[in-house]
Amino acid sequence: MKILITTVFDYPHAGGLSTHVTTLKAGLEARGHEVDVLSISDVPGWQSKFIARGPSFVLNKVKKGKGILWSRKARQNMLQTLIEKNKHKNYDIINAQDVFATFASIASGIPTVSTVHGYMAFEAVSAGSVEENSDEAKFLQEMEKKAYSQTRKVITVDQRIKDYVKKQAGVEGTAIRNFIDIHDFKPAVEKKAELRQKHGFSDDDLVFFVPRRLTKKNGVIYPTLAFPKVLEKFPNAKLVYAGMGEAFEELKALVAEKGLENQVTLLGAIPHKEVKDFFALADVVLVPSIHSAGVEEATSISALEAMGSGIPLIACAVGGLKEIVDHEKDGLLVEERNTGELEDAMIYLLENPETGAALAKRARQKIEEEYSHLAAAEKYEQIYLSALEK
Repeated sequence: MKILITTVFDYPHAGGLSTHVTTLKAGLEARGHEVDVLSISDVPGWQSKFIARGPSFVLNKVKKGKGILWSRKARQNMLQTLIEKNKHKNYDIINAQDVFATFASIASGIPTVSTVHGYMAFEAVSAGSVEENSDEAKFLQEMEKKAYSQTRKVITVDQRIKDYVKKQAGVEGTAIRNFIDIHDFKPAVEKKAELRQKHGFSDDDLVFFVPRRLTKKNGVIYPTLAFPKVLEKFPNAKLVYAGMGEAFEELKALVAEKGLENQVTLLGAIPHKEVKDFFALADVVLVPSIHSAGVEEATSISALEAMGSGIPLIACAVGGLKEIVDHEKDGLLVEERNTGELEDAMIYLLENPETGAALAKRARQKIEEEYSHLAAAEKYEQIYLSALEK
């Protein structure tokens, strides 16, 4: 098949959706399909700036939420134009990765399947882009319902989102849990010393890695809140964040308030291929997600990548993380927002590295058996074929 993947967001970018697209593309191509990606990044920068971002900024000054509606619709229109310009490539099917990409794709007349990665309206509220229960939030919910109803098939990245789609639009989707390239994210113990030297860490440092976009639902403040207690027992511990988002300034201020500037590193957004270095050099990975404005973590790609990389994982017991991690078998789960439990888990893994190694070994085995990108690509292929029969 000739497959087009579409999104109104940038591609590539630092984040789970972009990682999902890259990994799905690799899996589908390994199965012999041709796969292209069209995103807002394919629009000339000046056009995106003056048509989407500029007016959005101004409209948000008038009323919060007006800007995001303008921006998403403008992105939809620009993506729709891109798809039309590429129709000569005779794609068999489009896999849209968000609500407004779904509308742009359907308008082309090419059979469209949609992947739902989250709860668009609730996530906009959680991120502070729109006010809860506002007309703008309700409009985004209506757009979700319309997109799920009009696309040929809906794929969701976990069971909760499948239930959400059913509740919102009465549409029965297919849950295909997130996945990773198991050849790309794999244990690399032999590179640990080399990578630590490359990125400025010593062999004696005890590194906690937080590969999270800096947004409220990802609970990124909690590792910093827990870290002073960890440092009391392990003064050579380091906390490293990779990601950017609207919570950056809050996190930066918290680090300064706690006097942790020398122990906490905020890398910002880094290329996905570089994230692999930090998994390999880390001692423990933290995925501290929380419930926020009705939003739950889906099948976290960051957690899967940690497990695939053979690094002990501590995650909060919310959303899809409860499905991924079997507590005390292949990782540790702690209560969300519970700084005390997080402190204890962090200290426990530093005090018991053999236990951490055993958890990580079983986690890698689970990834190989259940979360391979090759197996997921085969499932996507079957959905595409069924959509073409409609």
